[in-house]
Amino acid sequence: MQQIIQSYRTGNLELAEVPIPECGENGLLVRTACSLVSAGTEKMVIDLAKKSLLGKAMARPDLVRQVWGKMKKEGAAATLSKVFTKLDNPIPLGYSCAGQVIAVGRNVSRFVAGDWVACAGAGYANHSEVNYVPQNLAAKVPEGLGMEAACFATVGSIALQGVRQAQVELGHRVGVIGLGLLGQMTVQILKASGAKVLCMDIAQAKMDLARKLGADFAVHADNFAASAKNLTEGYGLDSLIITASTSSNHPIELAGEVCRYKGKVVVVGAVGMNIPRDDYYRKELDIRLSMSYGPGRYDPVYEEKGIDYPYSLVRWTEGRNLQAFLELCSEGKLTPVEVVTHRFPFEDALQAYELFEGKTGEPYLGILLKYDADKPLQKHVERRSGNVAKSASAGDVRVGLVGAGGFAKSILLPRLVKIPGTIIASIATATGASAKGTSEKYGIGRIFGDVPSLLQDPSTNAVLITTRHNHHAEAVLAALDAGKHVFVEKPLCIREEELLEIRNRYEAMVSRPVLTVGFNRRFSSHAVELRKWIEGSGEMPVIRYRINAGYIPGNHWTQDPEIGGGRIIGEACHFLDLCAFLAGAPAEEVFAASLETPGEYRTDNVCITVKHANGARSSIDYLANGDPACAKERIEVFCGRGLAESEDFRVTTFHKGGKRRKFKSSGIEKGFEAELLAFCEAVKGRVPEPIPFSSLVNTTLATFRILESISTGSAMKV
Repeated sequence: MQQIIQSYRTGNLELAEVPIPECGENGLLVRTACSLVSAGTEKMVIDLAKKSLLGKAMARPDLVRQVWGKMKKEGAAATLSKVFTKLDNPIPLGYSCAGQVIAVGRNVSRFVAGDWVACAGAGYANHSEVNYVPQNLAAKVPEGLGMEAACFATVGSIALQGVRQAQVELGHRVGVIGLGLLGQMTVQILKASGAKVLCMDIAQAKMDLARKLGADFAVHADNFAASAKNLTEGYGLDSLIITASTSSNHPIELAGEVCRYKGKVVVVGAVGMNIPRDDYYRKELDIRLSMSYGPGRYDPVYEEKGIDYPYSLVRWTEGRNLQAFLELCSEGKLTPVEVVTHRFPFEDALQAYELFEGKTGEPYLGILLKYDADKPLQKHVERRSGNVAKSASAGDVRVGLVGAGGFAKSILLPRLVKIPGTIIASIATATGASAKGTSEKYGIGRIFGDVPSLLQDPSTNAVLITTRHNHHAEAVLAALDAGKHVFVEKPLCIREEELLEIRNRYEAMVSRPVLTVGFNRRFSSHAVELRKWIEGSGEMPVIRYRINAGYIPGNHWTQDPEIGGGRIIGEACHFLDLCAFLAGAPAEEVFAASLETPGEYRTDNVCITVKHANGARSSIDYLANGDPACAKERIEVFCGRGLAESEDFRVTTFHKGGKRRKFKSSGIEKGFEAELLAFCEAVKGRVPEPIPFSSLVNTTLATFRILESISTGSAMKV
């Protein structure tokens, strides 16, 4: 299938061939009939992408500060690698479309295949022949309403939420600043609400259109203040909705001038927000920001999991706003098609974006892309110039990549492709844009829209799994069933029943493929030096491991027990594995206690004590309440009347008998190259499995027991 994507590095637009996305359990697959090009939002994204690197930095100083902080902590090379990886991510354009449902996820009950729906959301309702859309970001199109009107539902719901924030009552005098798509939709909704509407712009054509759509008065910006005074007999507007997009502070200043005492100012567009205190204070104005489509926006529980808010408590969610807008259109109270200035067949979609660049000199407002419903769609994509053609040698490690997030692209893939005899032959990701960008950068020959198809591909003999944590177990089991060697990023799984199934399935296999987990730290040269030093001491060590993990908000996916498993399962497994490696024995018993700060840190500040099977002891302090500017990891090992100290895998110092020896690396060396090499060599049959399977099981099981220990206050056998 085809999709419009843009390179964030160069700004180039492309109508790209990408695989059809997989239908997730909480959403729908929708074959697009019509999509709306947002002349404001998309132009802003395109303009930013076309800026030079310096221009991007000047436009986003907040991101520059983050990059500078990372450089001071992680070094320039590692940080710049992540930055350039981010720049290489293609951007899917579009966020408002309509079409027909062709598949539904197993948790979806409100929709069936064949339904006509309007879809919302950047990253979901893209300019693409097929989209995967979470169920709460879709609404059924009323019978008889055309797809052209329905594809306006996202923009319409943004305008509708702004009107709701203004709390408009019958007969209110309401102002609208800015008459682009949002402004025109806002004018119509206000008229449907029984308000008298005064709106402004600087373009005569937009003012004329607003009058046609019902505005009582549409005036030039220069005359707005005087008109507001005349309309309200000097009292001022009951509320004013700002739908303009400008860095200027003028709209917010003008709002303070024209609103009445205790009036409301609602900011929908992106404008300057330096609020003049005097006007707002003296009039006691109520200023409100309208959050996109409505309640539920940016909430992963609502959007990704499809869990709706209670109807009685949150009457108007973003999904219900979508539905309300469609109903108003169906009743003829709103006529969004009136704002359409251009229509393009999807195969000519790039011509639509030439309007933004002023190449044609034509004025534009509503731009629609129309899709061919009878066109056959290609489910998978094969690149003739890709790595499949180069995988002739039977001894090659031919990797199928499952998932391609930032970690995989910035850390794993650049190292993996440097290993001789290793080829990334295929890829399957949740989004076609991500798969295409990654395939082009690394010459990947085949792009799949789902994991089962990738696993059936005979051109691969190994898989690298880098998806979100809740998909690890399923992918591992499927890969083992397909007879593939498996490298899965940590954790191995997030539930004990998943671990039991993996263990039983793997141990029952007659011919076992290589199975390893991305516990990279044990492969660091610093860890190897520490292990040699411990073995040379002739004693069991006591290990103290402090992790300054940093704060992660509770709504991040890694914190969700059902998706990320939480930070103990999702990340602390790293440190348990390293302690087991240094101690030379698995965990036998764990005891853990967390800092009691409910709601903020969850179990993010934990002190863990580990008894190893050989009598060694480890203590792991996993902390989220420290200064992120300080070193992240510090290890101390006591044994044989000696002390070893290692900080951030840069410098390890060995003390014994009053003497000191240092081991240094050129930068932070966490063992990524060595672990990938060990996996590839094991696949080729040259070395044993990188980490014993029993150790993988023990470490994973230990994370579950740590959570039990926190809950019960008791030590737990592993």
